[in-house]
Amino acid sequence: MTPGTSPRSTSPAESVRSRNATRATMAQFFVNGATFATWGVLIPSVKERFALSDAVLSLAMLAVAGGALLTMGQSGKWIARVGSARALRQVGILYAATLLLIPLAPQFWMLVALLLVFGSAMAAFDVAMSVQAALVEGQRTRPIMSTLHAMFSIGGIAGAALGALPGLSPLAHAALVGAGTLAVALSIGPFALPDATHDETTGAGGADGRARRMVLVLGGIAFLALVCEGGMYDWAAVYMRDVAQSPAAWVSYSYAAFSTGMAAGRLTGDRIRARIGGLRTLAWSGAAGAAGIALAAAWPVPLATMAGLLLAGLGIANLMPIFFLAAARVPGMAAAESIAAVARFAYVGMLLGPVFIGGVAEHLGLRVSFVGVSLVMVVAALFGGKAVRRFI
Repeated sequence: MTPGTSPRSTSPAESVRSRNATRATMAQFFVNGATFATWGVLIPSVKERFALSDAVLSLAMLAVAGGALLTMGQSGKWIARVGSARALRQVGILYAATLLLIPLAPQFWMLVALLLVFGSAMAAFDVAMSVQAALVEGQRTRPIMSTLHAMFSIGGIAGAALGALPGLSPLAHAALVGAGTLAVALSIGPFALPDATHDETTGAGGADGRARRMVLVLGGIAFLALVCEGGMYDWAAVYMRDVAQSPAAWVSYSYAAFSTGMAAGRLTGDRIRARIGGLRTLAWSGAAGAAGIALAAAWPVPLATMAGLLLAGLGIANLMPIFFLAAARVPGMAAAESIAAVARFAYVGMLLGPVFIGGVAEHLGLRVSFVGVSLVMVVAALFGGKAVRRFI
């Protein structure tokens, strides 16, 4: 069943296959989150091993994002050509191998090159698993996309928690998580759902101009949504300390409040979408996200700020799952290519959002920046509803 079709009733055999594919896709999202979180946990050891300054360390971090952005378009075309199941197997091996090699890189320039490959593998894995997620939802009678994205967050928590085990070296940490990612990559074949492949040499995979315009619009809205998400992740703690004037022990609670809202929003998002529909879910999500950020800006005290960030996380949580699902259902373009295009916009928004907020804060203050982010959330929800109307 293609991503463009609607959920339907299934036979018992199809139901079993759907359940198996759902579990397999959950495993993909889980190991992806665990792998990415493991890189985050490895960062301090990388800094210490190479005696890096903060500025030079930021180059290593940028290499991951750069590798993802530079190869996202080609990854989408490759996945459309070979199929998402085959792509997950091949790129999963690369993803696991590069994670294992990070603690072993003998020189910094080798580490940077390795991180470029790691970022490319991560991006391709993201796109391929999102194609599988759209296929799985198309096979089911109820939504599942938000729950799958929640598994990424749960995997991230597990990967980070593993790194906190006493006596576990960075290499052992990377090896354990890499082994899990490799196991999922090698075992996905029998459970993955088939998707149509497209041979570029025959022009079968070529997208028409209307499809590209639709994807461009979706990508622009995804950019706005991720500006908000990235901004909250990076600036919540600073806002809590400098604007809300919270006690030092409370500063980390701001990040926890937003992350908790994101996880809770995604764990409940599918049930909400099944009850009220995708368009209403998107509208209410945007309203909740905007209201939460506005609350933090209007009432900058610790408890109100944490409540606002929690509400913001609940609202923002289900925007990208809906946008990715809509991208997979754009007619006239391979699902892998459309998801890759939207994901590229999203990555840029995640990277630039904190920069935009910081620039405004430098001249007008962080509270004004938060008001601006709240307005951006309103725009993303309003235009997002129009863009996805025909697909969800």
